[in-house]
Amino acid sequence: MANYGEQFLSRIIDDNDVQAFIRFNIVDSDFPTQVERKASRFIRAYAEQNSGQAPSYATFVAENPEIVYIPDVTDSFEYMTKNIKSMSAKVQAKTYIEENYAKIFEGNDGITAVETLKKHLEGIIMRTSVRDVVGTDIKKDAEAFLHEYQKRKDGESFRTWSSKFISVLRAIGPYVGGNMYTWYGRSGRGKSVCVMEDGALEPATQGANVLVWSMEMPEFQWMARAYSSLSARDNLVQAEINGQIFAAGFENKALLLGKLPEEFEEGLYSFLGNLNDTLAGNIYLRAVDHEDFTDRSLRALEADIIATKADVVVIDPFYYLDYEKNTSKTTGGDAAATSMKLRRLAGKYGVVMHVITQADEVKDDRDDEGKRELTPPKRAEIMKTKQVLQDAAVVLGVDSLSDEGRGIISLGKGRDGGEDTEVEIVYLPNYGIVREAESDQEAQFNVCF
Repeated sequence: MANYGEQFLSRIIDDNDVQAFIRFNIVDSDFPTQVERKASRFIRAYAEQNSGQAPSYATFVAENPEIVYIPDVTDSFEYMTKNIKSMSAKVQAKTYIEENYAKIFEGNDGITAVETLKKHLEGIIMRTSVRDVVGTDIKKDAEAFLHEYQKRKDGESFRTWSSKFISVLRAIGPYVGGNMYTWYGRSGRGKSVCVMEDGALEPATQGANVLVWSMEMPEFQWMARAYSSLSARDNLVQAEINGQIFAAGFENKALLLGKLPEEFEEGLYSFLGNLNDTLAGNIYLRAVDHEDFTDRSLRALEADIIATKADVVVIDPFYYLDYEKNTSKTTGGDAAATSMKLRRLAGKYGVVMHVITQADEVKDDRDDEGKRELTPPKRAEIMKTKQVLQDAAVVLGVDSLSDEGRGIISLGKGRDGGEDTEVEIVYLPNYGIVREAESDQEAQFNVCF
């Protein structure tokens, strides 16, 4: 049987081509024997000390007497690399299982054991995969581009989901699968409500499968808000607020307390009974009070994305995820690593990823009457990690004055434009009303309770 490791090393000597290690991503651990690994290290060390040159045949053999030098190898580096990586994958998998069998299978339940094994084997696959080409040749691959263009035109390749807020849609276009969108605001200023509206309910009305990880809001509370909003979209209730009549939904507080007026309860039963027919998409909710919602790692999130066939994912909030390991050993490195992997997860499955995080608390500016002004947070005020800013296609800051029934959404970053756009909204979540202000009267609307 051919020894492709020795052949690879021998051809490097013959061709004086130390760069082959880098071009084909061959590292010392890819070689199956200590002798070959030692020879590989020698060639690299020699090249570092001699302007990138490979050692001569005589020096190589003298310093590595146990290696078998094979002259005049004509097999391509590509061919040898595939065989070296293939053998390396087998050896690494065999070694790992033999050395860790008891630890994996005797110390864990079956699912955890298999997941642990799968995670490590996936790492081996990544390390031993062979790239035939680097990237995409934009001149030669124009046909592939046109094929993908037609698939997108036909709605087969990926999906986009329009924002509920027309001015947001005009500024940034629809939310695009594979992108991450970061929403942030100070505590209690409406960021969860706005993301529920635009990141969960709106795409569901358009036919999306939506996965929600609600790590602060319990199930009943989330559902009450959702049903209030969805019923408002159907104009099921007329509410008089400060002398104005609004098409509204079932009152959220009444739903939470189980005190909806009797005349509205029949409408609630009818609304919920028809929801399967009236809501085009699906919403799958993981809530903080679910007993089985203990694993909040990105691995668990990925499993949920696969199981639900999610088109859109809502993470509320980011900082309650189980963070990835801080391999960088820097402050905030665990949160940064989590953000980067979350972004990759969005790309891997082509989902729209809405991520909520906190903004720094600042002193409120109030007028002489003690009223606070709407002040959407700035990009610099994003808390936990600035990586969620870097990873996002769009960053949206939120502020609201619930006692006045108004709010604002500010685009702090737009990869494709729209930065600094501010959208004024009518903010009456207790009645299911969260929408763009359609007139100056609504923009200045004050609610007096």
